[in-house]
Amino acid sequence: MRDPGSSKQFRPWLLPKGADPCWPDPNLADADEGLVAVGGGLEPARLIFAYGAGIFPWFDDRSPILWWSPEPRAVLQLQNLHVSRSLRRCLQRESFLVSADRDFAGVIDGCADRVEGTWITQDMRSAYIALHDLGHAHSFEVYRDTELVGGLYGVQVGALFAAESMFHRATNASKVALVGAVSSLFSAGFTLFDVQFLTPHLASLGATLMPRRSYLQAATAAAAQTVPWAAVLDQLRAHFPSASRLDK
Repeated sequence: MRDPGSSKQFRPWLLPKGADPCWPDPNLADADEGLVAVGGGLEPARLIFAYGAGIFPWFDDRSPILWWSPEPRAVLQLQNLHVSRSLRRCLQRESFLVSADRDFAGVIDGCADRVEGTWITQDMRSAYIALHDLGHAHSFEVYRDTELVGGLYGVQVGALFAAESMFHRATNASKVALVGAVSSLFSAGFTLFDVQFLTPHLASLGATLMPRRSYLQAATAAAAQTVPWAAVLDQLRAHFPSASRLDK
């Protein structure tokens, strides 16, 4: 057993801007917060390396870039996805049209449009759009006729999808986006769907907690795999025929 008097509290790394991407072991981060590092930049290589290592940025305009790996970690597994009776009826009626990567910027802007304020700064917006342009970030959109009424976006590293945020402008629209994402991603071969923190809303949809050490092991294994995004699009069209209608 370690002597408590000789133990040293973990201190988050201070990352110089422009330095090569590197991280401390996230398992060492304090369990209460999970803050791993401070600073650095939001360039694509750093972001991809971070997500593959189980780390993500979360900050606002008043703080430097903060990098987190919480303990425990919230995930959503296909077998735990909860579709309520009302949501199931909504899906059966095809009240909405579902697509992927049709309007990434529109989805991230919808997620940022919150009365209470947002952590999606202009720098964050630009960084994730750059990731999308490189094929590493993706969106799922939900339309009512031609109006974008909901969606979610996240980052892909191998068979890992790290969901960042979702929004709705119509009842059930964000839930439909989540069902579309989870069902098509896992059917295409993804093995891990990360939602970072467990909220009552995510818990009602089936999200559960995973110990950080287990999550990091699963993230490493998932990041080492290869899943073509075309397979996700195929599965989305299979699960949601409306996706094909939007393509026309």
